[in-house]
Order: sequence, then C-alpha cells, then structure tokens
Amino acid sequence: MSEITINQAQVVVDEWIKKVGVRYFNELTNTALLMEEVGELARIVARRYGEQSEKPTEKSQDLGDEIADILFVLICLANQTGINLTAAFEKNIEKKTLRDSKRHKENIKLKS
Repeated sequence: MSEITINQAQVVVDEWIKKVGVRYFNELTNTALLMEEVGELARIVARRYGEQSEKPTEKSQDLGDEIADILFVLICLANQTGINLTAAFEKNIEKKTLRDSKRHKENIKLKS
C-alpha cells in the first residue's frame, strides 16, 4: 500500500469494517479497546526505552504495529462519530500553534 492521507485512511478502515469486521463495535467498546492498545504500547516502551527490562520473548514485539493498532481504533471512533480527522487535526495544530507560539521556546527545561 502506498502512502495514504488521513482521509484515505478513514475510507480504508470504513471499507475494512464493512467487508471484514461486519460492523463497528460501539463507541464504549472501541474506547476500551483503545485503552488496551495504548497499554500494550506503554508496556513495550517501558521495557525497551524505560528502566524495566525486556523479556527475551518481548524483544520481537513490533512498536510500529502497536502504534498502528491505536491509529486503527482511533479512526474507527472518528468514523462512527462523524469526525473528519483531517479537519480535526488541522484545527488542533492551529490551536496548539496559537496557544504555544512562545511557550516551548521560552521553557527553560527545553534548553539544551
């Protein structure tokens, strides 16, 4: 699959749900699944990059796959609640840019 836009990803997920997944899980179920997937990502990061040690069986876990699982469930939630993620993301970046235009540059903790 070539690179796709956020909008195209929403279409791909919707088509997959209709062809393979039968229907969307309800919003509460998908939120619980999202938390589960975030927990799986956190476990890998804590062991691979944090202070906990990785078990030999955990070394093969794919960080990218876990992030993609999170993205998939987020897209499901957006689709089933009628959110255009491209528009929401653009609006969010604009909000962050206005709010934080000086904040991070002036943060002494971020100086190298």
